Amino acid sequence: MEALKPILQVAEEFGIAAAAVEPYGRFKAKINPAAVEGDRKGKLIMVTAITPNKAGIGKTVNTIGLSMGINRHGKKAVAVLREPSLGPCFGMKGGAAGGGNSRLEPSVDINLHFNGDFHAITSANNILAALLENHLYHTRAAGQWKAVYWKRVLDVNDRSLRHVITGLGGTSHGVPREAGFDITPASEIMALLCLATDYNDLLTRINRIVLGKDQTGKEVTVGDLQFGDAIAVLLKDAIHPNLVQTCEGTPALIHGGPFANIAHGCNSLIATQLGLRLSEYAVTEAGFGSDLGAEKFYDIKCRIGGLKPSVSVLMCSLQALKLHGGASEAEMQKPDAAALARGMENLSRHLDILSQFGPPVAVGINCFPWDTQEELDYVRNWVIERGFAAEVTRCFADGGAGSFDLAAQVIRLAEAAEAQTPNFTYTAEMRITEKVDAIVKKIYKGRKAVFSDSALKKAAEIEKAGLGHLPVCIAKTQYSFSADTSLGPVPTDFDLPVREVVLNAGAGFIVAIAGEIMRMPGLPKIPQAVNIRMENGVVYGVE
Repeated sequence: MEALKPILQVAEEFGIAAAAVEPYGRFKAKINPAAVEGDRKGKLIMVTAITPNKAGIGKTVNTIGLSMGINRHGKKAVAVLREPSLGPCFGMKGGAAGGGNSRLEPSVDINLHFNGDFHAITSANNILAALLENHLYHTRAAGQWKAVYWKRVLDVNDRSLRHVITGLGGTSHGVPREAGFDITPASEIMALLCLATDYNDLLTRINRIVLGKDQTGKEVTVGDLQFGDAIAVLLKDAIHPNLVQTCEGTPALIHGGPFANIAHGCNSLIATQLGLRLSEYAVTEAGFGSDLGAEKFYDIKCRIGGLKPSVSVLMCSLQALKLHGGASEAEMQKPDAAALARGMENLSRHLDILSQFGPPVAVGINCFPWDTQEELDYVRNWVIERGFAAEVTRCFADGGAGSFDLAAQVIRLAEAAEAQTPNFTYTAEMRITEKVDAIVKKIYKGRKAVFSDSALKKAAEIEKAGLGHLPVCIAKTQYSFSADTSLGPVPTDFDLPVREVVLNAGAGFIVAIAGEIMRMPGLPKIPQAVNIRMENGVVYGVE
């Protein structure tokens, strides 16, 4: 690992003047995009993965490694990623700043609270909830609201908070009602901050948030109650992207953190656009598999932000493919040609998904120490025979050098043709049910979406209000193309049950909640928290 550069040096080398930099210590900073000069039109590279499983695929490690590998080709690259959530850090997954010789630094700080963005978003969300509850308390004589949509959030995995009752203790303590908590990455505040273009747009989006229905049945927005400016002020610093560096000194813009299984799964539009202004290549990632993160990256983020990605990168690993092919966890690290061959069906499905959006696709095969050259060659040749670029990566062990070959393929593909507007899965004019159905059929390869009566009613209300043109964001399990993990890694003959439709008017999309997915995760039986400790000032267990 190279010695970390002072953050002002990273900014200067990246083309950011000191006046635009607000240091948070020696190695972290926030950047004010309005004070940054630069009008490059960099190429956008999106990294996604096959369907995740317990084997791990290394998407973040390879996104970071790819940015460093592109730099090793003499190009100016930046990594543009999401911020980690404390929920997964202390839960099942652990940290989200990469690992080995392909990580962000200072990794512990990035994994633990970072520069306060998640706290600001949580506070904004919950102060809005408090203001709403206060309004309900002081206007209760006029009659109860017919519905309250707004929930509180916390950046933890805590299943006990999914359903709660607030306002107990008599009329002096509030208005009793059923409520609940989501995790902060599922908050509409998080989503709209990640899709805003500047502070004024942020305020506009906050004012559009629909809080519920009053006693007359009219939907009430934040702007109606005049809370918008106060909430936006809480986010005045959080809206600015964070600048850190990789362990090789490559600049990294880390900003926002919506999950892809319950939100849209992409870092902020502001950070992405800033990266494109200042670099030749901006390397970003989309959460989980291409059916979730990549679909939302293209159909929501690129649509709203007018982005034109140059290349899609699909990451896989031998052990993950073997698990998809029926190997056991105990045997997944051993050679198994039959399981690997069966697992290629999952890879094939994701290649088909990415091909639909238009940009050329390159496959990265994340190599682990126990992988055999024979099986690595098998996957690489299988991909190449189908007309796609493919290279083995060793970023965890070798850093940017481990992604040098994949970086060469990405550069070749990106420079071969001008980036175009992606092929979206659906048009804005389609009905909400038709949009979800299009994703189910084209992306998931299922039969159709089946909506509950309440979901159909809500979709009709949204369309009647003139908001049916918004894109849709499907919340579902990340472990299957369907909403049912028992159907296997590549199901086709299934319906997607949509039990709820939620309007995120501020963010600018409609959420369709499928199956049993929860917007407040729970902790595993043995959470990662039991491994976190500090000795002699060094924190362990969060990477």
